[in-house]
Amino acid sequence: MKSTLNFNTFIKNMFLKVNWESILQHIASVALQLILLTVVLLLINWIGKKIIRHIFKTGLRSTKATISPKKLDTIYTLVLNIFKYILMFFWIYAILSAIGIPVGTLIAGAGIFSLAIGLGAQGFVSDMVNGFFILLEQQISVGDTIKINSIEGQVTYVGIRTTQIQSVDGTLNYIPNRNITIVSNKSRNNMQALMEIPISSAAPFDEITRIISDINKNLDLEKLQITKRPYIVGFSNQADGTLVIQVAAYTKPGAQYHVKNVLLENYLSTIRDAKIELPK
Repeated sequence: MKSTLNFNTFIKNMFLKVNWESILQHIASVALQLILLTVVLLLINWIGKKIIRHIFKTGLRSTKATISPKKLDTIYTLVLNIFKYILMFFWIYAILSAIGIPVGTLIAGAGIFSLAIGLGAQGFVSDMVNGFFILLEQQISVGDTIKINSIEGQVTYVGIRTTQIQSVDGTLNYIPNRNITIVSNKSRNNMQALMEIPISSAAPFDEITRIISDINKNLDLEKLQITKRPYIVGFSNQADGTLVIQVAAYTKPGAQYHVKNVLLENYLSTIRDAKIELPK
């Protein structure tokens, strides 16, 4: 019982000896600094984004520069990304300094990359290095249709750390740059649209090929974005044994799907109008 009273007295004396007013003043001072710092950086962020957007959306686009719109959008997102990370660095640095952590001493003693590795940021550094080379080599641009591993879609954002791809169904995929090893870019060269028309072995081949050739001759290539007029490749067998006539055309990037649907519908409807039986 006596030992319990002594312990309570000790705790009470320690509590009374603490200068709570000084501690509360220090906490209030640090909190005020952090609030002011956050407000200033948010203001800088807002002004900086407005300036960058103005430069890219009005300034550079109004010049006669030979930079393509896709490349310009990619550079725009990259500049915004770098600007964001610079502000985040200064914000974290100022917070740590305000609460008394000697960030400068830590960085000088361990080195910034050693510090990053020590904090478990190897993946972040790898993302930045890989993202730098992706942008330097111009592997992809905003607006390109690409395929990375099993993900295919349109590039909506290219950054130092991540790349965003929107799939056909609207899914937005965030891919760390360190996971990008093989990129299939479907927006740099003309794309092939391959149509397969099923026919029976007893079908009038000459009549069918004539119909297809007549349709190909009367196409509006510019409207359909066809770069090479469709031509008959030849005959082929599908996996189930169905005989097909293959017709190929080359289009501008992204137009191959529309061209395939339009031409295939035209071929099939015209062949049926000619009273030629097609396999079901």
